[in-house]
Amino acid sequence: MEIAIMVVGVMRLTLFLPENHSLKGKRQVLRAIKARVRNKFNVSIAESDGHDMWQRAELGICQVGNDRAFVDQALREVVNFIDSLAMAPLGEEWLEITNY
Repeated sequence: MEIAIMVVGVMRLTLFLPENHSLKGKRQVLRAIKARVRNKFNVSIAESDGHDMWQRAELGICQVGNDRAFVDQALREVVNFIDSLAMAPLGEEWLEITNY
């Protein structure tokens, strides 16, 4: 009997919005980024922290698969894609990959 492995990758990504001066403007930018990521990649993405800050946001991004290298590469591609959108400069990123 073969045991299947589930690999879960979780990334926290900080974005800076230096030109933004309201929560409404921040939410518009985040809504656009999240929609584009969801349309292009099969990941879960949500604002995970910094809800009340105008010029900073933290996104949580999750990928599930059965191959550690695939999950790692998929999350890195998402970060590169967000960076290529040039809607918000990237800050700190934190990645954790766990096998279940």
